[in-house]
Amino acid sequence: MTIVQNLILAIIEGITEFLPISSTGHMIIASSVMGINQNTFVKTYEVSIQFGAILSVVVLYWRRFFQTWDFYFKLFVAFLPAAVIGLLLNDYIDQLLESVEVVAVMLVLGGIILIFVDRWFKYDPREAQDVPIKYPTALKIGFFQCIAMIPGTSRSAASIIGGMIEKLNRKQAAEFSFFLAVPTMLAAAGYKTLKTYKEAPKAITENLDALLIGNVVAFFVAMLAIKFFINFLTKYGFKVFGYYRIIVGATILIMLALGYDLKV
Repeated sequence: MTIVQNLILAIIEGITEFLPISSTGHMIIASSVMGINQNTFVKTYEVSIQFGAILSVVVLYWRRFFQTWDFYFKLFVAFLPAAVIGLLLNDYIDQLLESVEVVAVMLVLGGIILIFVDRWFKYDPREAQDVPIKYPTALKIGFFQCIAMIPGTSRSAASIIGGMIEKLNRKQAAEFSFFLAVPTMLAAAGYKTLKTYKEAPKAITENLDALLIGNVVAFFVAMLAIKFFINFLTKYGFKVFGYYRIIVGATILIMLALGYDLKV
């Protein structure tokens, strides 16, 4: 992986991690289009740079993130489903991460859902009020997040919609999704990095500069993306993201049908 490819993937991670368009799906597609060899380091890199993105949440929301123990316990409850199911299905998930077809199909299906979300959950920002997030609510949102283990689904989309089903308004659901990303992505990035270090330590030690650059770039880009997303979502809703997903997913499916080699 070249420096330019490193930067492109980091920028994609920063932009897409907190938008409902699937960061994993976009990095899989980008890697395929750029012809990046999916070796041990690249697979680890694509997960590890999520650390930079989640750090942006802690920095932007530090006053709200450092709260009471009750807040952390609720995050832990919401995180548990992904932790358990992720460990149990880790090998199967890794296989799905190698499929551009799965990503494209899930982008289209998720896009269709996002187009109708605004109709299902009527929203007036002038009347929107935060509601208390109870432990059962946190747990249900955690299970919704698990849907995103299918690449192309979007962790943020799944958890935000889960929050809205539980009567959270758009802004509150999005922000809880951001907070939930911290333990979820930290665990995923840490687990993947440590696993790679144990199995192929040189893949990490010889590429520390690439990991550092990727995390720094993802951090700053994610900060901008979060600010944009909250403002845009509050004013305009999900429909634009839905159309975008359908266009990208359909384009990939057409390219595959025409014989373009987009395998990872």
